[in-house]
Amino acid sequence: MADEPLVLGIETSCDETGVGIVRGTTLLADAVASSVDTHARFGGVVPEIASRAHLEAMVPTIERALKEAGISARDLDGIAVTAGPGLAGALLVGVSAAKAYAYALNKPLYGVNHLASHICVDQLEHGPLPEPTMALLVSGGHSSLLLAPDITADVRPLGATIDDAAGEAFDKIARVLDLGFPGGPVIDRLAKEGDPAAIAFPRGLTGPRDAPYDFSFSGLKTSVARWIEARRAAGEEVPVRDVAASFQEAVVDVLTRKAVRACKDEGVDHLMIGGGVAANSRLRALAEDRCERAGVRLRVPRPGLCTDNGAMVAALGAEMVARNRPASGLALSADSSLPVTETHVPGTHSHDHDHVHEVSKENLYS
Repeated sequence: MADEPLVLGIETSCDETGVGIVRGTTLLADAVASSVDTHARFGGVVPEIASRAHLEAMVPTIERALKEAGISARDLDGIAVTAGPGLAGALLVGVSAAKAYAYALNKPLYGVNHLASHICVDQLEHGPLPEPTMALLVSGGHSSLLLAPDITADVRPLGATIDDAAGEAFDKIARVLDLGFPGGPVIDRLAKEGDPAAIAFPRGLTGPRDAPYDFSFSGLKTSVARWIEARRAAGEEVPVRDVAASFQEAVVDVLTRKAVRACKDEGVDHLMIGGGVAANSRLRALAEDRCERAGVRLRVPRPGLCTDNGAMVAALGAEMVARNRPASGLALSADSSLPVTETHVPGTHSHDHDHVHEVSKENLYS
């Protein structure tokens, strides 16, 4: 174990300041500082508030992770950071902090992809990923089906959301039902007391001519909102638990159906589910049932590793070190629209996406 790479990972793509430390595929520390309670007052994440919260939490969270792992920063073999995608200002805080620590400690720096990190985190719980890995990633910003022959260098998108992501739909329906923010946990809780067959909400992009692996939840969101509005306009009580259960069932039905189909079509005998919505109890239960019937092995990390965290970034960083992938260097850019096909950023960015931050070693600390 002592020969395995010891890596610290920093995650700041949205509203969680996550710092994780792993040795190989063993999790040593997972420290998270969340600003979700502050954003709840506004009904969603406010980018400027998230950025300021990252600034305040960064150093204390890193120190907490080092203490939890029982190591010194100088023991590290590398530092990994989410370079994108995510909120531009939030990413800048994490990338800048990672550069500072890498420079001060003279350690290699690895800018990694947020989505690929969500896949790689499963190694910390269930061991090395099969190759290829089929992954269903579902969160507030992403709903994607990905095939990863090599998590450090080859991730292929099979399908993605064309409008609202699954987590975004949960938040919007929770807002319509006056349930607060974030919407996922409260809808999951209320749905357990409701009837998932009470209301026949639509399943988007499930027709014979629709893209087999793409997702759409905008129509579902509109349908649920109009159903609720019609009940209120008629002076009738809204059965919140049945609405929550029926809406949730529509979402997880589509997600699991398409994921299992992708496994069959690609000849992959396992499915990994990650992202914040992977913590949803009904998604886990239905995926387990459908995978078992299809002869597909299901891998889902525990809920704490599904939401954004530094451990997932450290896991991918450790894999980069283990496979001798090139370090990024201090010219690393934070890219709010980094495509999933770029699992890590080796040196200077060259693709056509907007670069929100680019700085050289010479002027970094001048």
